Amino acid sequence: MFEKKFEKLTLFDLVTIAMMAALGIAVKVVLVPLVHVITGPFFIPGGSISGGIYMLFIVLGAMLVKKTGAAVLVCLVQAILVTVTGTMGSHGIMSMLTYLMPGIGVEMLYFLIGKYKYTKGGCFSAGVVANVLGSFGVNFVFFRLPLIPLLLTLSLSALSGGLGGLLAYAIANQVNRLGSFNEPELMEEIDISRSGDPGLVDPAEKTNHE
Repeated sequence: MFEKKFEKLTLFDLVTIAMMAALGIAVKVVLVPLVHVITGPFFIPGGSISGGIYMLFIVLGAMLVKKTGAAVLVCLVQAILVTVTGTMGSHGIMSMLTYLMPGIGVEMLYFLIGKYKYTKGGCFSAGVVANVLGSFGVNFVFFRLPLIPLLLTLSLSALSGGLGGLLAYAIANQVNRLGSFNEPELMEEIDISRSGDPGLVDPAEKTNHE
């Protein structure tokens, strides 16, 4: 049962997960300060608005890899990156909680909705869950907002996260349509050592034929 549920990750999957994690952190570092200029005076955490953009990489990673645990692994890599480098968005050791919560929430959602997890509705819901849990985790650790501001923040997080999930769905469809993340085809293209490939002719053999 576990072998069917937890598929083995390939090197290609791990590279994709690492890329999504790094892109999410890079976008967050640039975007959050810009959004905070607007949300700061209203005492609204900037992540509740901008989170839909950088949380989409969690959903996008899961969409491209399409294996159980991909969302959690994206979040785990992000948590390790910000903890080790101390980059903006690091919460120290608490980063393991605040960064892992969205990934765990997405995996639980995917478990519940089953075959619908890679649909447009599934991606929208995953974006909502990721950003709401991310905002709630940061609030729990740092802000401790009163109930009404917290509900407003979580509502904005849900809207932003849902839109980010839809964007992740659109990006994944475009990438898959282009075939850039079709692993068997990619591996076939870079494998130039196959024997008997009619496209590879030994120069000596070519000379003999001539």
